[in-house]
Amino acid sequence: MEITLNHTIVNATDNVASARFYERIFGFEFIKEWGHFAVLKINSTLTFDFLTKAKFSRQHYAFKVTEKQFDEIFDRIKTEGVPYGSDPYERDNMKINHHYGGRGVYFHDPDGHILEILTADYVLD
Repeated sequence: MEITLNHTIVNATDNVASARFYERIFGFEFIKEWGHFAVLKINSTLTFDFLTKAKFSRQHYAFKVTEKQFDEIFDRIKTEGVPYGSDPYERDNMKINHHYGGRGVYFHDPDGHILEILTADYVLD
């Protein structure tokens, strides 16, 4: 059996508001509030369990998407007025990148986590 990631905790200032942001932008399914968590279904094997905390480190979450999904997500990013950029260090230059023959873009969630969507895997030598 292939080992898969089942869930990860994503710290947020407001767990439900953050889960709803990911639902709106990515089209993920908000499952429910479960104890201290707001549970979001990412795919058939993974959930993000948002936990409200006052202080936390910002993380980076990268999502590989199809070309069609990229267009749909990117349209929602622009519709919501979320700044985006072509580089992890230039997340507000309002450009996308074309690394490895695909497309990619970086942006922040409401809590400052760095989000990335990309259509082509990075080529690691």
